[in-house]
Amino acid sequence: MRVFQAVVATGGFGAAANALGVSQPFASQTIQRLEARLGTRLLHRTTRGHRLTEDGERFLDAARRVLEAVEAAEAEWQRSDAQVEGLLRVSVPIALGLDRITPLMPAYLERHPKVSLDLRLTDDVENLIDARIDLAVRMGRPTDSSLMHRRLCGLQRIVVATPELVARFGMPKRPADLARMPCVAWDGSREHLNRWKFVEDGEIVTFHAESRFRSNQGMSLYLMCLGGFGVMRVAEHLARPAVADGRLVQLLADRLLVDNTEIYALFLPDRRIVPRIRSFVEFMVEAFREPDWEIVGRGERSGA
Repeated sequence: MRVFQAVVATGGFGAAANALGVSQPFASQTIQRLEARLGTRLLHRTTRGHRLTEDGERFLDAARRVLEAVEAAEAEWQRSDAQVEGLLRVSVPIALGLDRITPLMPAYLERHPKVSLDLRLTDDVENLIDARIDLAVRMGRPTDSSLMHRRLCGLQRIVVATPELVARFGMPKRPADLARMPCVAWDGSREHLNRWKFVEDGEIVTFHAESRFRSNQGMSLYLMCLGGFGVMRVAEHLARPAVADGRLVQLLADRLLVDNTEIYALFLPDRRIVPRIRSFVEFMVEAFREPDWEIVGRGERSGA
């Protein structure tokens, strides 16, 4: 059942074998034996891949219920911290990883002394199977339906600049006023983040940020913003503390469209009961239950 579920989740025998740590012939033969035992075809096999038959869809639902019961029993047995051990490979965005996740890792490793942690900081969306990643922390709603996910917290992006830059160019009153100010801009796959959405007279308007300085790495853009080079639309976990201590000023706060970005932990379906993965997810859920940047943001808005 686990092999069958992995084949469906990953889209093929090779990928399922990699995810489960078995050979491709073993995965293929396991499905053949399962179909022979059930007396029905579970997968349509074509040169383009595999898709479920009607019987396969019904069996997948039944298999998920059975596996959830088995996993619950195993998780109860493995609940002791003594079972949390081994190498854990985690992929996180660079800015979030440096600013918020790395400072938490001493506490996690102290809690679980038998775990070794490989923390990979990258803004690339890595394939968990190909890169042999146990768990990824990502910003934005999950789009890969083959992955399990756990919400950690919400996150907004706000538009900020240094007080010196605002004094030089003036405080913008409307989104169009940003055109007279220098900005910093994303390059590459995150270029869509250069489109800043606002609400003006009940309508959504978009300001397209352009810049003489572009980067595919958020921390680089943030440092340029802090250095007074340009305006940036930046994640709250970086911006709120800098606004609170006066290094940055928020612009057009009453007109910015809320984007409802969220932070998630993602992992392969068959890995959710692995003690070291479960322990890391639970640790992160607790750590991000009430993010301190939201507390700072509430204090600013309430006048505290």
